[in-house]
Amino acid sequence: MSRGFTKEDDAQTPPIIPPRAALPPGTPNYVTPAGLEQLRAELAALEAGRAQAEANRDNDTDRTRRLSFYNGRIALLLERLGSAKVVDPAGQPPQEVRFGATVRLRTVRGGKVGFERKFTIVGVDEADIALGKVAFVAPIARAVQGAKLGQQVPLKLGPQEETVEVVAIGYE
Repeated sequence: MSRGFTKEDDAQTPPIIPPRAALPPGTPNYVTPAGLEQLRAELAALEAGRAQAEANRDNDTDRTRRLSFYNGRIALLLERLGSAKVVDPAGQPPQEVRFGATVRLRTVRGGKVGFERKFTIVGVDEADIALGKVAFVAPIARAVQGAKLGQQVPLKLGPQEETVEVVAIGYE
């Protein structure tokens, strides 16, 4: 068989390891206590997967690729864990939007009550829009951080700017 039809060279290419969530340079890696536990659970799962890959001796090429993948993911996660700064939401001022706050905003248009949004400001690794968790570096979170209960804040999302009122702040 011609070497042109074998996949030996594919085995030598390193696996593509997806990067962690973006954290702007020089920005502290704030996490909530729950976020830190999520990162630790992710590390435990990756280490278990790596141990399983190490034990599997069926295909050395596949084993090497899987181990490279696990080692790369673990290295990125350990770097993120090492830079984590835990911020306990319970210590935040209750009447001001800060890291860890669950915020409810209401759009204000010509004195009329408009659309409401509710989200929790969390670390970049714990952000999940489907669960209403927004990273503290996201534009909407940055726009409302420091706002007080009842305060109106300009919010630019996309091409239009709107005014929103902070109608509820909570820390769980």
